[in-house]
Amino acid sequence: MAESIEWNIASALHRRAAEQPDHIALITGKNGRYQQSTFLEIAANANKYANGLQDQGVERGDRVMLMVRPSMEFICLTYALFQLGAVVILIDPGMGYKNLLRCIGSVQPEVLIGIPQVLLLSRLYSAPFKTVTTRICVGASFGVLGKSLQQVTRNCSTDCTPVQSDKDELAAIIFTTGSTGPPKGVQYSHSIFYSQLRLIADYYGITPGDVDQPGFPLFALFSIALGASAVIPDMDPTRPAQVDPKKFIRSIMDHKVSYSFGSPAIWNVVSEYCIQEGITLPVRKVLMAGAPITGDLIERVKSIMEKDGEVFVPYGATESLPIVSITGKEVLGETWPLTRKGFGVCVGNALPDIRVEVIESRDAPIKSWHDVQLLDEYEVGEIVVKGGVVTRKYDHNPEETTMSKIPEGEELWHRMGDMGYFDVQGRLWFCGRKAHRVLLGNDTMYSVCCEAIFNNHPDVFRSALVGIGKPGEQKPVLIVELHESKEPVDRERLLRELQQRAERTTITNNITKFLIHPSFPVDIRHNAKIFREKLAVWAAKQLGS
Repeated sequence: MAESIEWNIASALHRRAAEQPDHIALITGKNGRYQQSTFLEIAANANKYANGLQDQGVERGDRVMLMVRPSMEFICLTYALFQLGAVVILIDPGMGYKNLLRCIGSVQPEVLIGIPQVLLLSRLYSAPFKTVTTRICVGASFGVLGKSLQQVTRNCSTDCTPVQSDKDELAAIIFTTGSTGPPKGVQYSHSIFYSQLRLIADYYGITPGDVDQPGFPLFALFSIALGASAVIPDMDPTRPAQVDPKKFIRSIMDHKVSYSFGSPAIWNVVSEYCIQEGITLPVRKVLMAGAPITGDLIERVKSIMEKDGEVFVPYGATESLPIVSITGKEVLGETWPLTRKGFGVCVGNALPDIRVEVIESRDAPIKSWHDVQLLDEYEVGEIVVKGGVVTRKYDHNPEETTMSKIPEGEELWHRMGDMGYFDVQGRLWFCGRKAHRVLLGNDTMYSVCCEAIFNNHPDVFRSALVGIGKPGEQKPVLIVELHESKEPVDRERLLRELQQRAERTTITNNITKFLIHPSFPVDIRHNAKIFREKLAVWAAKQLGS
């Protein structure tokens, strides 16, 4: 008889609480003053919250918007909602009020659990919250913002059994960063979380003896479900580039953190500080994702780790993560020299049970896998993926779902929105977002490939290729952001040298317009994805186009 699978991730918490009740599951706090919670305590709190929420009428299938800062409450509330079979809605608060309110309205939440500022926002801007019937305040509600979490859980039992969720039952809605358009709500079934958990544990070797310090709060849920300890860093997760390295490093050292997942923006700041101060971190594994990772950054991060430490660079998207991965050793030893020459960024081989293909690019929906044209090695096309971690639809957005999914029988392929190719070793190379191609008359320019030529310049922090004009008749413009420096840069000299670099390389020799931007607009989740659409508008104004 086949073993029954418990798809609900909350079941993993209960197993861990039974197997290792006194092991530390979560560490929060700041300035050296920490609060530690065991697996038994986390499970008890999650149970208490689940019972309290159920008393307030929260039921299986209810849509619950959770807007709480990274904390014990965030972790336990999320597990509590999974236990009840409610749908957890997670959204980045730093996306700006306009996007935030639009996204809230689009998912039609029935329950709002948030900090006082969020509850107040729901009263001031009531239209997007019109479907909300229950409000619970995590913090002081002052008797006007709704019942407080403390009130609704005061006398609740710490015993609760998770619902037996179905494989395809909706578990959560998580929003994309919106780097190439408005943020979209991605539907996560329980099987998606289950598949992610297995893949992360098996491929990256996460064990109950590990200690994680995630730069993205949601990943603390995975660490705890895998039996590892999670340290919530003292930082604003919506502004990773502004992380205080002293605080981030202190908690790593205090708790002997063994692995950490975070944006390259975090590790750029942390690695520079460690090198300046001569600090070696105890971490054995660092996972970086969210934007193309440079070999220079990988080299810096490896230099501040223990000798046997390794950097891993997973590739994926909110709709499908992780699907491909590469080690820092392979990047530095084999692929980075080619990246610097404009070959794109190698993101590695597909993970177990994940199938990745490169297909002929189309700008319209693809109704069937039979209509797909697979490309050969070194042919650039659209990257598509199929597997257990691939989500099936966007929430209340059938147009985007139709555009992004390709049916193959009962299964679906996801169109990543990225361009790339395979090399002879079966490794996937990323050339840039499909939306960021510059379409000339008889040629196509790929952002990541072209930008690498200019990122090598010592004065350039990063660059962005944009197209001005109508697709098919666009004019390429290369925009650069400079390194922070006390010494002023001779801008005329720099622009002249950039032009010379462009002329020496086939893929960039038709770029004749160069601009310097004071500070690139980037996404709020990773602070690393460049909003090239905004830069294109800015460039058009600068050039009078």
